Amino acid sequence: MRHPGVVDGARRSVPPGHLCWSYDHVESLADQAERHLVASLAAGERFWYITPRPADPVADRLRALPDFAAAARRGAAAVIPLFSTYSHGQIVDPATQVAAYAAATDEALGDGHSGLRVVAEATELVRSPAQLDAFTRYEHQIDHYMRARPFSAMCAYHRPTLGAAAITELACMHPESNVEGLLFRLYAPAPGDGHAALAGELDMSNHELFRTALARADLRPTGGELVLSAPELRFLDHRALAHLAEYAHRRGATAVLRTPRSAAARLVDLLELPGVRVEIVP
Repeated sequence: MRHPGVVDGARRSVPPGHLCWSYDHVESLADQAERHLVASLAAGERFWYITPRPADPVADRLRALPDFAAAARRGAAAVIPLFSTYSHGQIVDPATQVAAYAAATDEALGDGHSGLRVVAEATELVRSPAQLDAFTRYEHQIDHYMRARPFSAMCAYHRPTLGAAAITELACMHPESNVEGLLFRLYAPAPGDGHAALAGELDMSNHELFRTALARADLRPTGGELVLSAPELRFLDHRALAHLAEYAHRRGATAVLRTPRSAAARLVDLLELPGVRVEIVP
């Protein structure tokens, strides 16, 4: 049985959202990109395929699909070379990147499309530790933008190039991924549901990654509270709660964990953790 948030690679339906796609072979990425293209055009969106590879061969393959050539002529679909926008080794500025996609989404809407969908092969933007840190921060910021605006993306990463650890750091900042064995996810909640959503399992194997993910999410309290919506949280241990308490304390806030897991409330009481409140929700 798959955990919630894990996407089946064979699934034909590809609704809009924010998906981390880890791949080993270019063919598997191309197949998934084509599914997104078909779904995007059917939904009336503008579609961009951003690739570090030569654009012409990628576009030639897509022209075999129904409607791609016509969509490209009318500006509804495009293959964009990654390095026409970025330089090799560039460290992405998260706020600038979000602003660029916000402007592109507004332009797509102004041109009569229902939104913008992007498949971005971003391996080249996360090769160094500094690049990875900046890009994971961007992933969380763009996730919040997607919750409010008609922009969606599949972020693709080549597993043999990056390695399992980097893939996990990226995938845990997405609401959905195809990464098997990913234990937790920290991502943008539905509007009005707090500052972040937390799902999965937090245990001794990933508590340092949880600490890192919290730092990269850079949550900002409102009204003295940091609210984490966690209806899909299956387990968390004392280390995760301690990290959450420390994180909230540094921001002068109380961490509010909304979860159906009553055990979390008992653990907070047992540990007498200051600055953490558990609210039991259905």
